[in-house]
Amino acid sequence: MRKFVSYVINAWETLKSDVLAVPGNDPAFKGGVSGWLEVIFCYPGLHAIVVHRIIHFLHATLHIPFLPRLLSHIMRWLTGIEIHPGAKIGKGFFIDHGMGIVIGETAEVGNNVRLYHGVTLGGTGKEQGKRHPTVEDNVMIGARACLLGNITVGEGAKIGAGAVVVKDVKAGATVVGIPASPLVRHTETDSNDTPLSIKILLDRINRLEKELDALKNYRNEEVA
Repeated sequence: MRKFVSYVINAWETLKSDVLAVPGNDPAFKGGVSGWLEVIFCYPGLHAIVVHRIIHFLHATLHIPFLPRLLSHIMRWLTGIEIHPGAKIGKGFFIDHGMGIVIGETAEVGNNVRLYHGVTLGGTGKEQGKRHPTVEDNVMIGARACLLGNITVGEGAKIGAGAVVVKDVKAGATVVGIPASPLVRHTETDSNDTPLSIKILLDRINRLEKELDALKNYRNEEVA
């Protein structure tokens, strides 16, 4: 009985954190009665995660066959968001404009993670076992980013829109591009220092200019 009560309390806290993640992440949230009515009835991302938690319980705890996959398929059709019943997702999960999101079977998502439309937490082939990303707490993943394989995205990291991530991302890092690489932020002091590669290029240009001047002087002397 205690175990059941503990589960109900935890489920309620998780549900509450998912709902409260909306005003904390969506600037379009208006507040008031009308705002909360929109959240309850008009946010497919919230609908997807709430139903997924039920589906995950049926799949991972009760080990009910077929039904969880059927329900997840129906939710995909209703919301445009595909979450495998086996995916583990923490509290305070927020999906903004969720159309096209795919979260694979062995994906693990921490607390207070934010996803935008088109994000994929997918695998890279037909390997068995753990084959999808692990996303730690407080991570933001931009629109249409693809995170592939058994990689880890560290706490507080940010994944830029359209990035393709196939390697681990350090905690607090921001990665962008294809393949994704860390975004280097230059300080004001750094901006005054010419990078070594540019210095080498400038030295090469100076040498070529000197050689060109010497060649011109030589030809002028011949003409004279």
